[in-house]
Formats: sequence, structure tokens, C-alpha cells
Amino acid sequence: MKDTLFAIGEALIDFIPKEKGCKFSEVSAFSPKVGGAPANVLGAFAKLGGKTQLITQLGNDPFGDKISEELSSYGIGLDYVMRTNEANTALAFVSLDKSGDRTFSFYRNPSADMLYDGGNLKSSDFEDCYALHFCSVSLGDFPMKEAHKKAISYAKENGAIISFDLNIRLPLWNDEKKLRPAINEFLPLADIVKVSDDELEFLTGCKDIENGAKTMLKSSKLILCTCGSKGAYAFSKNLSVFAPPIAVNACDTTGAGDAFCGSFLYNLYRNGITNNEIGKLSGDILKKFLTQSNAYCAKSVCAYGAIESYPDKL
Repeated sequence: MKDTLFAIGEALIDFIPKEKGCKFSEVSAFSPKVGGAPANVLGAFAKLGGKTQLITQLGNDPFGDKISEELSSYGIGLDYVMRTNEANTALAFVSLDKSGDRTFSFYRNPSADMLYDGGNLKSSDFEDCYALHFCSVSLGDFPMKEAHKKAISYAKENGAIISFDLNIRLPLWNDEKKLRPAINEFLPLADIVKVSDDELEFLTGCKDIENGAKTMLKSSKLILCTCGSKGAYAFSKNLSVFAPPIAVNACDTTGAGDAFCGSFLYNLYRNGITNNEIGKLSGDILKKFLTQSNAYCAKSVCAYGAIESYPDKL
């Protein structure tokens, strides 16, 4: 069985504030934490015991060095991580409200990952690819978008599951009108789509979660909808499943959705679920997987940062 989770997209440094519930101008200090959604998803998968490979580009700078060293320490494969002098590694400053929810201020204009064109990729690189994961952050009009198309095509040639987390970050789009078409271009390529309740409404215009998910099932096999402290849903063409939330006192929700994705994909892998079986999973199995990913997220938000907060067991 193929055994490696690939992810393509940004890897960056999240600067986490020392204080919660205050403005950026009032924060006395920030702590640098390695992040970026694709890297975080691999972090969860790797910490749970899986094999991983990251596809991205970092700047030849100290931040790129920090990311490489830390991801390597978690066991994340860096065989397809390029370095460049053309741009710096991406940075994101995070603001936390009193409940631990966050907003971002990005320094990415452009960043090294945006300039990656996938020229080093070939189909044979994906022979051991169990699944390929990506997000919408890197689907703007720059070379990384074309690299996504190439990686997805090669992964599909090798029978891999394609996982798409919308992970919408509006501040990264100068023109919001370009975001929906970019997402809609890639939705038909995905077997699994993970979306938050807010993102579902943004994309479909439906406030009702089930109705919104049904519109997305026209092209995908499985829709995962996370609702933060309200739980999570899974929808296939014949089933809708809900798993209630696990109440915790969250201090930092950075990377929580990525923890959900990584743990869910790991559950698929360790149970030997193939691409052909994703849309046929029983309600009991889906609820079990949702419940375990909810619990994994709940543990992660009780510590600061993303990957370093992820548990090593489901």
C-alpha cells in the first residue's frame, strides 16, 4: 500500500503574541513558531507515525533555515523543498482574542513559496503517494498555482487521494472576486474537501450546512465541515454525519483545522482506506474518525503554536 502523505503550498513562520485579547500595537513580544497549513497537516500526520513529503520553496534566509531544521526534527520529508535567493520566506503575525481565536497579518509580497513552479517534479516522484493535500492560500496568479496543477496531475496518475482544505485567508487576495473562481477551478480535482462553516457559506451562499455541502458533493466524494466549538460534519453522497465538540479552555487555535485534516487523513491511511472507498464509508466509521479528529484538535488548542502542540496519539 502507498504510504506517504504529500502536501504542497506554503511553509512559514507564525509569530504568536505573548498576550491575548489586545491589539497588535499593544503586544509586548512575539514568539516565532513554524507553520503554514500544508506543513502543519504533515506535522500531524508525521507525529502520529506516518511518512510525509513537503513540496514548497523557502528563502535562503534564517527563517528558511529554522523551518527546515524544525520540520526535519518532526520527521517531515524535505526531498522536494527548494531554496531561492529571489524572495524571502513567508511570515505571518498572529493576533489572539481572549478565546484564543486568531487573525493574521501576512508578509508575503511575494514570498519564496509563491515563486515555486514545480519544475523539478515528475510523475515517478508520487509512486508512494497515499494522498496529496493542498489549500487555497497558494492558488493566486503566481507560479505556485501551476505547481499545484502539476502535482495534482501526477498524484492522480499514481492513484492518490486528493485532499483540499479551503483554508480561506482573505487578506492574501487583493481582489476577493478572484478567490471563488480559483477555488472552483480546483474543487473538481479533489476527492476530499475540508471547509469551515463560514467558508461553506462564503463559497456556496448557503447558511444551512447540509444544503451547502450537497452543492459541493457534485464534484467531490467527501465533504468535511468543521464548526469550531460546535463540532464537525461529514457528508458523502448518501450520508450526513455529525460529531459533537469536545469542550476545552483554548489558548491558541492556530493550526487547529490543520490538526483536524492531518489526523483524519492518518485515520484513513492506518485503516487502509483507498481512494475508491472514500465515498462509501459507513456512518459509524465517519463518526468515529470525526470524533477522534475533534479530540485531536481539542488537545492541540490547549498549547501555543501548531505542530509543536500536536499530540503523538489519536
